[in-house]
Amino acid sequence: MPLGRSGALKTDNLIELLAKDNAPQWSFRMLFSVALICSVAAAGVLFFAMIGVRHDFLIAAETMRFLMKFVVTLTLAAGALGLAQAMARPGAEFGAWPWLLAAAPALLIIAVAIELLVVPPEAWTARLVGQSASFCLKVIPFLSLVPLALLLLALRRGAPSNPGRAGTLAGLASGAIAAAFYAAHCPDDSPLFVAAWYGIAVTIMAGVGYLAGRRLLRW
Repeated sequence: MPLGRSGALKTDNLIELLAKDNAPQWSFRMLFSVALICSVAAAGVLFFAMIGVRHDFLIAAETMRFLMKFVVTLTLAAGALGLAQAMARPGAEFGAWPWLLAAAPALLIIAVAIELLVVPPEAWTARLVGQSASFCLKVIPFLSLVPLALLLLALRRGAPSNPGRAGTLAGLASGAIAAAFYAAHCPDDSPLFVAAWYGIAVTIMAGVGYLAGRRLLRW
């Protein structure tokens, strides 16, 4: 039986709706990548607007102790980001991401051990306390807030089987991104200082990420 005009219009409307539903959408990986880029940009803008790099940056960049701060923080950020992205896709392989995440504290432990071997014991306390501990504990969490929010928004588009763990990884990543920026300003290059104060600041953000993830990433 031939369709009337109204029937043809309804069929056309149905086809149009189906076409819209099947329109290409951003993949989770692309959304996560955009969130990461925006996170780095936001932390960078805040960093340069608030404090900027240390006055002897170029001189400090020639020393291994200064560069080690970036090796540790960027390794931690990469491992946490990669593992968070994998955890948000059911069935995805974790690959080498857990090993990369574990490499960051391992490198820092080695650096601390070397520091303790080459620095006299009477200088350990001064290296540990440093010049900017309280400032470090304020700046790193502050620079982490926008990156953490953006990463959590991206993870909401995925399907993390363990929301708390995914949130923890987002907190670690955001804290590590902020710590990498702060390292360019921080006058304290001792691994003892980095392990203590950077570690506390990043751990705080991991805890915030855990609590936020449990609440926001449930599905």
